[in-house]
Amino acid sequence: MHASKLDGEQRVPNIPNGERRRQFESDNEIPEQVKVMILEWVDRMRGGLVFFDRGHEEVRSHLAVENLFLGQCYNCKKISVWVHERLVFPPQGCGVLPHSDLPPEIVADFEEARRILELSPRGSAALLRLCVQKLCVVIGEKGRNIDEDIGNLVKKGLNPIIQKALDVVRVIGNEAVHPGVLDLRDDRATEAQLFEIINIIAEQMLGGPKKVQSMYDSLPIEKRNAIDARNERMGAPDSRTTGPAV
Repeated sequence: MHASKLDGEQRVPNIPNGERRRQFESDNEIPEQVKVMILEWVDRMRGGLVFFDRGHEEVRSHLAVENLFLGQCYNCKKISVWVHERLVFPPQGCGVLPHSDLPPEIVADFEEARRILELSPRGSAALLRLCVQKLCVVIGEKGRNIDEDIGNLVKKGLNPIIQKALDVVRVIGNEAVHPGVLDLRDDRATEAQLFEIINIIAEQMLGGPKKVQSMYDSLPIEKRNAIDARNERMGAPDSRTTGPAV
């Protein structure tokens, strides 16, 4: 397939509406035979289906693909695919975007959960539970048993609110794929909130420490050396050692 860039001032595809059709129909300067072809094209375009069209020149060797459009984002430069006026790629998900500090492998699961939310809320919840499992690995746990990982984090001083957030996603994600009390098929609101909870966990355990470390690194080196010397005297961990907050 090939793409042809829109020319001149045309910034969006030409999709005729009912008013445009009436203008063509009432234009007496258009030859009748040409008008029939134009109105047929307009009706097919308004139908919203993808179709081939040779245009008005029978000698053209290629077919124009109508009602199928590619767009390119001015910001990220990625491509979107549209059929008529409907975005078909990338798939649209729920409105909650992944936290910027989530690792790429977790973002991939998060985005997949967003894409399938409407089709399978239970599958979406299971994917978010997998996100929590991978988050536990990122912050130093084994990732084989989420319940044990959360217990270990509690022993290390995990913020009680974050413990509750982790357990919310763990329990709901587990209930989603096993017979239990919760049934997410009729509870989309609960499922949608799980995305926000994942982001809260990411902010508290990844984003917050990252911001603090960045500010700490901006302190004068002699001040940081003095802090390290103090910590060494007190038997505290080396402040140069970074890690997720618990």
